[in-house]
Amino acid sequence: MKDFNYYAPTEVVFGEQSEEQVARLVKKYGGTKVLVHYGGQSAVRSGLLDKVCRLLEKDNIAYITLGGVVPNPRLSLAKQGIELCRRESVDFILAVGGGSVIDSAKCIAYGVCFKGDVWDIYLGKAKPSTMLPVASVLTIPAAGSEMSEASVITNEDGDVKLGYSNDMSRPKFAIMNPCRTFTLPPYQTAAGVTDMMMHTMERYFTKDDDMDLTTDIAEATLRRMKTAIFAVLKNPEDYRNRAQIMWGGSVMHNGLTGCGVSDDWATHQLEHELSGMFDVTHGAGLAAIWPSWARYVMHENLSRFVRFAVNVMDVPNDFTDPEGTALKGIEAMERFYHAIGMPINIKELIGRDITDEEIKEMARKCSRNYTHTCGCLKVLHAEDMENIYQMAKG
Repeated sequence: MKDFNYYAPTEVVFGEQSEEQVARLVKKYGGTKVLVHYGGQSAVRSGLLDKVCRLLEKDNIAYITLGGVVPNPRLSLAKQGIELCRRESVDFILAVGGGSVIDSAKCIAYGVCFKGDVWDIYLGKAKPSTMLPVASVLTIPAAGSEMSEASVITNEDGDVKLGYSNDMSRPKFAIMNPCRTFTLPPYQTAAGVTDMMMHTMERYFTKDDDMDLTTDIAEATLRRMKTAIFAVLKNPEDYRNRAQIMWGGSVMHNGLTGCGVSDDWATHQLEHELSGMFDVTHGAGLAAIWPSWARYVMHENLSRFVRFAVNVMDVPNDFTDPEGTALKGIEAMERFYHAIGMPINIKELIGRDITDEEIKEMARKCSRNYTHTCGCLKVLHAEDMENIYQMAKG
């Protein structure tokens, strides 16, 4: 197992009336002029945005607003936010929404304090030394950005989607009210659960398989999400299972399920090119890629895929045929994806056949013009990336 540091400084305020504490928390973490950042109209229609703003006003906290965040959040809006925050002397950013809004807020928070082009941070050309504090009122459990060190931004110039991780971007607080997720559409709910499960699966499939407690935690969270998603698809106002999902999104991406192991992230990086090129829902893109990635790399640690099949997907262990057991686990995961409305290949994801030229272009971008690899369980070069995309065509 690997030595590790576990750092999860975000204060979580969880429950039915949790947003009532937003002003107190902003003051606690030093906010005096707040950018309230949000997405489309759902935060407006639900009344949550107005409620948050009223609570800030009641405690005499100045604020401005910036909406318009879309899935696969855009660099252009983040740059608008950077200029707005500088002009208005904002010192705290509050994201009201899901992972895309929080990721956009983190990008703005970096950029306000950074003298160069904020995109250089995501390109790896520069490293920020400071940023504005960020916090969230979570409405869509999925990305885990409310407790994680990561953010992902799409640059419309070239349809490039890149992530950047830095511990200083972990939000100061995360307000989580499961009731705010009752109105999420089934597809968005399922895509969110797919995303959060993949955050743990990216850490689970590793060659470091001797940190047993971490593995036990990972398997328990994966099983719990499998149960909870079917419950809320049947009854969207099932508070108990909505709460499991909301808390699961945070636990599965705050580092806990990766303590003592090497993480992989190849599926995420491969998917970023899908959502960058086709603007698809991130969780659905992960479902379309993972089965092909799994088949391509499973022999790097076959026993890990057997354990996943047996302990997570309830496949009987055929001790005489570990490869067969592993493959049945992947097939069981495909059936799970279909059962919750997710695709299992690119054709199902985008609604048409992907071309060989598009596959080559995604492999080129994923490898950053053939100069970078991805993955840890199996290090993937551009040729491997192209092979996996080909397998995932459908």
